[in-house]
Amino acid sequence: MNYTSYLDLHRQVAQDIDAEIETALERLGPIANITRNSVAKLLEQRKLRHPLSVLPLLTHAIETGDPRPAMPLSAVHLLWWTSACYLDDLADANGARICGELTENEALLASVITGNSLPIQIVLDQNLPESARSALVTEILNGWIIGVDGQIDDMRGEAGKASRASVVETYRGKSGAPFGMITAMAAIFSGTTAEKVELWREFGYIFGILWQIFNDQEDILSGRDEDLLNGTVTYLLASVIEDAPLESRDHILGLSATAGRSTEARAELAALLRTPVALDRYRAEIDEFRDEAHRILDELGGDQASSAVLRHLVDHASQMLLEADLGPVPATNAA
Repeated sequence: MNYTSYLDLHRQVAQDIDAEIETALERLGPIANITRNSVAKLLEQRKLRHPLSVLPLLTHAIETGDPRPAMPLSAVHLLWWTSACYLDDLADANGARICGELTENEALLASVITGNSLPIQIVLDQNLPESARSALVTEILNGWIIGVDGQIDDMRGEAGKASRASVVETYRGKSGAPFGMITAMAAIFSGTTAEKVELWREFGYIFGILWQIFNDQEDILSGRDEDLLNGTVTYLLASVIEDAPLESRDHILGLSATAGRSTEARAELAALLRTPVALDRYRAEIDEFRDEAHRILDELGGDQASSAVLRHLVDHASQMLLEADLGPVPATNAA
């Protein structure tokens, strides 16, 4: 299989991943016909914007030179994230968007099967030693537990108590744990050493932090500003609060508290997040996470062609998307 980018790889395997999912749905059998149809509708309505289901393929290819044996794990990844993203949206203040024949409650029940039962079913169907199957199931279970813990922590986040370190810890759970789960699973699948499995898990954690920061920036650029509306404490917001002079900090916290219901407060806070000083620091810290991901890949070694593709994916996740607001500096940010 020849590929030069993660998108190129995805184009080559997308139909195979869909076939893996279709097989998993067929295994539900005739007694679960309604559930099967509901899961299929959820998957159709909640398509992921970025094809990161190639991540386990790249992990496996780096360890073995061949991505294809890990195809079932790409299906697991897609199913897990479809479920998690729906549940995340459902928990947000604005709720989850569902249209067509599937009601919100039906989608909720379908998401439980999508993210839990089907991934475990796929793992149990693999021709692997029992110890490997058990380890893979454990990864799925722990991925959900740590991921949910991080998501609840994120929902309970208080801007007044936030710091860079506290937000990174939250991101390691809500985004890092799922990516660490799937890279560790692919490493187990490849038959590599326990030490490398842990290295791959840590790579997934760091990649998850980078991807969450990437998502945070996309939310701002889209104009949705869902994080400001929902009162989510992002890494950028925590950085601005942590660096603010004492005389400005309370005002910034007040803006954060009222941004969900005040267009003016939201606009002022958004401007504070995009000052040149704030974004310069943000860019430097993103680069540190990127460098750590590359360092782990250096330590892992393996197939260089596949490693180069994964490094490009890391660089894609590490982009600085935001540009500074060069308008008048808000008074609250003046030193």
